[in-house]
Amino acid sequence: MDLTVIWAFIIAFAVFAYVVMDGFDLGIGILFPTFEVGPDRDRAMNSIAPVWDGNETWLVLGGGGLLAAFPLAYAVILPATYPLIIAMLLGLVFRGVAFEYRWRDPDHRQFWDAAFTGGSIVAAMAQGMTLGALLQGIEVVDRSYAGSWFDWLTPYTLLTGLGTVAGYALLGATWLVWKLDGEGQRHARALGRKAAWATLALMGGVSLYNMFLNAEYAERWLSAPEIYLAAPVPILTGLVALALLRSLAVERHSKPFWLTLALFFLGMAGLGFTMWPYVVPPGLTIWDAAAPERSQLFMLVGVAITMPLIIAYTAWAYWVFRGKVGDEGYH
Repeated sequence: MDLTVIWAFIIAFAVFAYVVMDGFDLGIGILFPTFEVGPDRDRAMNSIAPVWDGNETWLVLGGGGLLAAFPLAYAVILPATYPLIIAMLLGLVFRGVAFEYRWRDPDHRQFWDAAFTGGSIVAAMAQGMTLGALLQGIEVVDRSYAGSWFDWLTPYTLLTGLGTVAGYALLGATWLVWKLDGEGQRHARALGRKAAWATLALMGGVSLYNMFLNAEYAERWLSAPEIYLAAPVPILTGLVALALLRSLAVERHSKPFWLTLALFFLGMAGLGFTMWPYVVPPGLTIWDAAAPERSQLFMLVGVAITMPLIIAYTAWAYWVFRGKVGDEGYH
């Protein structure tokens, strides 16, 4: 049993859970200005009111797990992306404060709505650019970050940032298709179609860019025998994309959201295949950055207790608030 591999999958699961759960929260913030001020805008925000703060538990688990299980990776990635991490945290703070205050300070609701949208866009863009900075490679010398303050700012990271914003907007739109009805749902479905095309175009652009970004990435996807392992990912992505576009063209409620989750899962699988076994490309593998085995085993016991509890209360919250959202909340 390789504890390092187990921990890599635990952190990957936590990151995926955060992306898909907090992603639709951020997506609703991104799309917020497109809803008219009034009942539809309030219903859009009410659709995430019971779950939005709990969704960020997975961000804490992913970041804390990286520090505990791969401390060297944590010590390299953060200095390389400090401006992005700071921007993400400030965006989440503004978004969280705006979420609460727009109801309690109606005289300044326009300001809080702008803060909710701005914080969501900044957080999404920062997360996507952080991923891009990691994929394009981080300069490491003597087990420390050796780059400059702005190495993360490149055309590639801007592309991954825009792709994340579009993907979160798609998650938010499909969530609202599921949770709203009437004119709000029709508006969300129209937004979903636009966001789907943008997401697919940007996913394709990032995938092609990866082929030129790193020779090892191209070799992994285009040479045998790896190509036989990788081939199902783009094929399934194409099939899911077609099913998603079709579901947004007809009267479907929850199906577009589940297909969007499948699209994100395949995107994460593709990224994992591209990076494996590096945790900090191009030089640090998961084994290079791993904590001592006894530390990993000790933390694994804690995760084995806490993760099922997190999954259980998250599932319970979504089950309780599983209906449509009306003017007075869930029903």
